[in-house]
Amino acid sequence: MTSPRYTDLAENLPATVPFVGPETKERVLGRSFSARLGANESVFGPSPKAVEAMARAASETWMYADPESHDLKLALAAHHGVRAECIIIGEGIDGLLGTLVRLPVGAGDPVVTSLGAYPTFNYHVAGFGVAPHTVPYRTDMQDPEALMARAAEVDSRLVYLCNPDNPMGSAHPASVIETAIAALPEGATLCVDEAYADTAPRGTLPALNTAHPRVIRMRTFSKAYDMAGARVGYGITHADLAQAFNKVRNHFGAARISHAGALAALQDQDYLAQTVAKIAEGRERIICLAEDRGLSALPSATNFVTIDMGADVTRAKAMVTALAHQGVFVRMPFVPPQNRCIRVSVGDAAALDHLERVWDAAYRETSAAK
Repeated sequence: MTSPRYTDLAENLPATVPFVGPETKERVLGRSFSARLGANESVFGPSPKAVEAMARAASETWMYADPESHDLKLALAAHHGVRAECIIIGEGIDGLLGTLVRLPVGAGDPVVTSLGAYPTFNYHVAGFGVAPHTVPYRTDMQDPEALMARAAEVDSRLVYLCNPDNPMGSAHPASVIETAIAALPEGATLCVDEAYADTAPRGTLPALNTAHPRVIRMRTFSKAYDMAGARVGYGITHADLAQAFNKVRNHFGAARISHAGALAALQDQDYLAQTVAKIAEGRERIICLAEDRGLSALPSATNFVTIDMGADVTRAKAMVTALAHQGVFVRMPFVPPQNRCIRVSVGDAAALDHLERVWDAAYRETSAAK
């Protein structure tokens, strides 16, 4: 029996995903993690109103979701003060990125991103046979000015910018992003990934403006809304670009139960504010843990804290492994010089208590790797 006739592109792509999930690591270790602090999930749980809405919708899962996401679009439009036709719904930002790439990018077309930025974007770009042009971070922050300069240099079709940033947690003020949008080269589309918009400090996010035909802002219910498993993300953009998504998107991507939960969560802004406050408290606790031990914690506008392990990638890798042996799942950036760090997601009190109990023992274990 012969194998399927794969395209040359598919034949040469790695059979992998951008992230190794905590479940995979648990299977390797043969036990569950006591503290799941590596996937940037929000452990506080969805709004009780969202849980109730999803419970009510559970009996309706025999039905497909509304392929136009009509009710959720209207609610998001009212919440953000934009027209409903300027919103696109998808299976988290990850799903939206996969759809977006299909619109302006063909085999060999130039794409620009930051070296070490969110790897799922590169995963989707690679699926179209494209090796993105990259610019380095500057002082642990993405460099919007350099991104736009490179985009102009290579006549890029698509530019990716994450603000606040994953994996470093850093954030530019709105004025910097507005300058980048103004400098976007003719013919290039700009994706601004704002997954952490709800945890960003005031002044980080530019005012929403759907007039630009080649800018899309992406947000999600996966972070501060505590609904990562529901897979609901959305883009805010010019109506023409939003309409173009209908040519290639998965029209039944987000489940009916997920639509119900997202709609109820959006309507419970008091609960969101409580969660954001808990995230801020957790960030401070992680920062204090690091600084009390002589390590530097980077300023964070997200639901995680990036800790500098002393400009030492060997120690950073060893710390990720040592913490796993102590029942704590964390991750680290993939690319130097950011890979001198580890990244710790905010957890609840029990998870952070466990992290504090085992940190010193794990850190001593890293000495053997020196």
